[in-house]
Amino acid sequence: MALIALVLFCGGTLILGFVNKDRCTGPEFNELGRSGPDYDLRSKQDVCYSDIQFLWIGRDIDRHVFPYVDGKLTDDGQPVGGVVEYPVLTGVVIWASALFAHTDAQFLLLSALVLAPFGLCTAWLLGRMSGWRALLWAIGPPLVMYAFHNWELPVVLCAVAAFYVVHRGWGARGADRPLLTRATVSAVLLGLGFAFKVYPAIFVLPLMLYVLTGGRGGAEFAGRVKGRALDWAGAVRVGAAALGTAVLVNIPFAVAGFDGLKASFTFQMLRKADITTNSIWFWGLRPESDPDNESVQELISVLSPTLMLVSFVVACALGWVRYQRQGTYPWLAVSAAMLCGFLLLHKVHSPQYTLWLVPMFVLLRIRWGWIVAYFLADLAMGIGIFRWYYEIFYGKHGGIYDGLAAQAVMVGVWGRAALLVGLFYAFLVARSTMDDDPPLAGGPGTPAEPTTAPGRA
Repeated sequence: MALIALVLFCGGTLILGFVNKDRCTGPEFNELGRSGPDYDLRSKQDVCYSDIQFLWIGRDIDRHVFPYVDGKLTDDGQPVGGVVEYPVLTGVVIWASALFAHTDAQFLLLSALVLAPFGLCTAWLLGRMSGWRALLWAIGPPLVMYAFHNWELPVVLCAVAAFYVVHRGWGARGADRPLLTRATVSAVLLGLGFAFKVYPAIFVLPLMLYVLTGGRGGAEFAGRVKGRALDWAGAVRVGAAALGTAVLVNIPFAVAGFDGLKASFTFQMLRKADITTNSIWFWGLRPESDPDNESVQELISVLSPTLMLVSFVVACALGWVRYQRQGTYPWLAVSAAMLCGFLLLHKVHSPQYTLWLVPMFVLLRIRWGWIVAYFLADLAMGIGIFRWYYEIFYGKHGGIYDGLAAQAVMVGVWGRAALLVGLFYAFLVARSTMDDDPPLAGGPGTPAEPTTAPGRA
């Protein structure tokens, strides 16, 4: 019953999330199905903007064009012919959600109906793993703000399901299944996640290291001898499963329309750090970071991925130090730290990316102050950015020192950045909530994973 209650709470939050975004729809519609009157003004002034509604026009979604197959980028870098700026599975979800829609309001509603089960299933899995701590997902402010802001819920489910199958298994055998079997299924889920929104791919490396070192206490590798053997073959198999899954999902689109598939990735690579990206790169390098300053934009395009990779290496290395002390490679903690590095250093930091981070707050035992502070900084960004856009385009002022909205954006940008730096370390030393929290009742089977001593992940 407790697990059912958790999912019901999540359902109520998703309804609130839809109502929040639906405020921008109608009551009138033009010949393209765009809401009126004054859609653009209302989306900023009333803070009800969503990428789902906005992209109804401009990506051939309203024309029900199947994505990628006939697509390309124009000379000025704009996607046409059904290209959307997301990986292929998200493109298919977008296309399927639009099939029976004729206005942006219908598209938002149908998208919400398609996406909601992913959010509910995520709540269920988090509840099975971490008990009532899953309320951070189910009733947290980020789910109201961003559940239907973009298409994040499927990729979050892929990541959470990958954690679940490693630690809880599935079916009657649960976690009694061999580690390599569980990790291979997890890798397939991470590969599917890549085909939704890319970021779960970064979790493959710590998963490989977890398998390499024999899993929980190093005891799940049958070939381990006197604590020294490493399962290289198993680690390679896990990496191959993730890579193979991502390739297999993309192959049909590459065959049907390679230019369209390539365009979705090229569009993101060419995107510049500007006022819409909310990243430390744009604000940290002002005023040289103006989009028309090609040399600085090129520098950002090099520094951003390079430093992200450095942060990944540092996280994995510190995880190895912890493994040597405690006997278990903390792949979940390392994954969370790597995600912090990604969010901090990527040239785009969209508000809805917070949904990627919330499951880490559920699955890792960190101090509540970190979570509350991050939610507050996120609210400052999520609300402030659109109110500031309103001031810039429709108000009497919009300077960085003019009004609360602009200051809220600065709190959001730099508050999140500072917190991500701290969370990078806090996650790396945190215990998993699965180590000592029983799951909520109501799911199939009883987890077979043993409770470990404090400090194990």
